[in-house]
Amino acid sequence: MAMQLDHEELHRLLASLADSDIQEFRLEGEDFRLEVRRNVHVSPKAPVSTSVEEASLPTPQLKVEPSLPSSPPPAVAGSRADSVDVTAPMVGTFYRAPAPGEPSFVEVGSRIGVGQTVCILEAMKLMNELESEVSGEVVEILVENGTPVEFGQVLMRVKPS
Repeated sequence: MAMQLDHEELHRLLASLADSDIQEFRLEGEDFRLEVRRNVHVSPKAPVSTSVEEASLPTPQLKVEPSLPSSPPPAVAGSRADSVDVTAPMVGTFYRAPAPGEPSFVEVGSRIGVGQTVCILEAMKLMNELESEVSGEVVEILVENGTPVEFGQVLMRVKPS
């Protein structure tokens, strides 16, 4: 039996997790894995929030790792054979930096490693760090900072190394 989550179900799940005291949550399907962790250690150079509401929110991390599908996925229009697409694992707002005025996580030409944060997706007032699945060089960033994105939308392309 295949497990499918539509956008509304995902939003309800994230809202339920936000209202609970669950610190870690993992959900796996045939072609996805969703991990949410809260109260993760924040680095000392993290910006201080000016909003009381934002400051009281835990900092979850979201990591989605695609499983190998039984058939190859359809090619994305305009995708390059020498690069890997980094796609949005959820509907949300794309942010290139940890806070306004801070440097972007990555730029075109940046070298990245597996597990490195490449952007933040905000969904339902939760800031979800998107970590790279590959090592390589960022060759293209396709989304403007602060732009709403859809599930599966290509955010950036990485040339693996």
